[in-house]
Amino acid sequence: MTGNAQGVAACIDSDHQELIALTTPRPAAVIVLAAGEGTRMKSTTPKVLHSIGGRTLLGHAIAAARGVDPDYLAIVVRHGRDVVAAHIAVVDPDAVVVDQDEIKGTGRAAECALDALPANLEGTVLVTCGDVPLLCAQTLHGLLEAHGASGSAATVITATLPDPSGYGRVLRAGDGSVAGIVEQKDATEQQREINEINSGLYAFDVAILREALSKVGTDNVQGEKYLTDVLGIVASQGQRVSAYLIDDLWQTEGVNDRVQLSRLGAELNRRIVQGWMRAGVTVVDPATTWIDGDVRLGRDVTIHPQTQIHGVSTIGDDVVLGPDTTLTDVEIGDGACVIRTHGFLAVIGAGATVGPFCYLRPGTELGANGKIGTFVETKNAQIGAGSKVPHLTYVGDATIGEYSNIGASSVFVNYDGVNKMHTTIGSHCRTGSDNMFVAPVTVGDGAYTGAGTVVRKDVPPGALAINVAPQRNLLGWVHDKRAGTASAHAAAAATEDSPIVPEGKPSA
Repeated sequence: MTGNAQGVAACIDSDHQELIALTTPRPAAVIVLAAGEGTRMKSTTPKVLHSIGGRTLLGHAIAAARGVDPDYLAIVVRHGRDVVAAHIAVVDPDAVVVDQDEIKGTGRAAECALDALPANLEGTVLVTCGDVPLLCAQTLHGLLEAHGASGSAATVITATLPDPSGYGRVLRAGDGSVAGIVEQKDATEQQREINEINSGLYAFDVAILREALSKVGTDNVQGEKYLTDVLGIVASQGQRVSAYLIDDLWQTEGVNDRVQLSRLGAELNRRIVQGWMRAGVTVVDPATTWIDGDVRLGRDVTIHPQTQIHGVSTIGDDVVLGPDTTLTDVEIGDGACVIRTHGFLAVIGAGATVGPFCYLRPGTELGANGKIGTFVETKNAQIGAGSKVPHLTYVGDATIGEYSNIGASSVFVNYDGVNKMHTTIGSHCRTGSDNMFVAPVTVGDGAYTGAGTVVRKDVPPGALAINVAPQRNLLGWVHDKRAGTASAHAAAAATEDSPIVPEGKPSA
């Protein structure tokens, strides 16, 4: 979207985001818990590095955390520590990477994070999870506001589920405050009937959290140090613990296996696609259209079925995409049309047309009003404004000037078995069909090449390059060599009044 759009995947628009940022205090820190192994994913990849909507689960968590502008962002890691830390260094180099020790549990993870932050830290700290990808900054802003307005020592995001199986249950006191949270494995039958669940997302006063964590033990079924125990400790000391109940249950749902990964990915995509439609994009079939969260679309874009737009693709106004098109990290100018195309790391100029059945590889740059047509593959190719590569052609490691036309079935022969080499075609050139451009070679401005030409030498500007041999016709060859075939009968019928020249004698 051009102009006033910012992150349709987010829960709020940019103007609202700005307003909240002015009225809500910044948290002292956000702690993201990302140390879990995620055994149910059955993967060598750490759970938090699996992706939906063009970002890893952890990437979504980091984006939500940065949306509330904390003084510090601490991310607790353990399983797959090195690869997770490397990912964090790319996504958010300013984040503090915290290693959890041998003591298990979310409480211990939070304690390790606090130990890594300044000892004199004051204010509110938020604790979130690295596997809850639909949580957004607006909800964290709401948590901060509710926490501050109630004067609570701790506030937990909760939700009510028809089937709360697997979640910790929220225990309420008589005055409606939170008395504590009990994990399902430790809950009584009566407590399991409660349908208000703990999301694992919290706001704490930093000093109170430090003190309470020092009192949390591991006397439970899992033998872990639960962060949830902090709420009971704080409540037992007479300090208020509040619940921030939200209706959007998707924001509390974590990913534990690939079924949930797919389910949450589909819901995230539904929200992104719907957001773009409300912003002025026509999506013919939302069910078969996938748009990553970092994609940007212009006004009056039309997206036809079975189209996927990934990465940080930027699409201009009045662009037509699809059907059956997959684009990754592609930039498309206003008014272009891209049909049945697979492309990545490519640039398509304003008013250009691409497809159907094209493959745009990295380094492709098509100028304004240019054309890459049917069954064309391009790679590291700069094609100037108004130039056309209409059909059945490979253009690799090449520069084509402006307003040139490349004939059908041409190949830019860029590889000698050891090195890749470059071909340059000038402006206003007309090259014939079935040409081979054997790099390195240059065709000058305004030059022509004949059909079937193998261009091995530079062609001067304005010249015509041809290298065809004289054609020879061996008359009677089918009669002599393919006697009795359908071809022989057809030839005989067509030449019954014409003499057959003996084999080997060429026609004049």
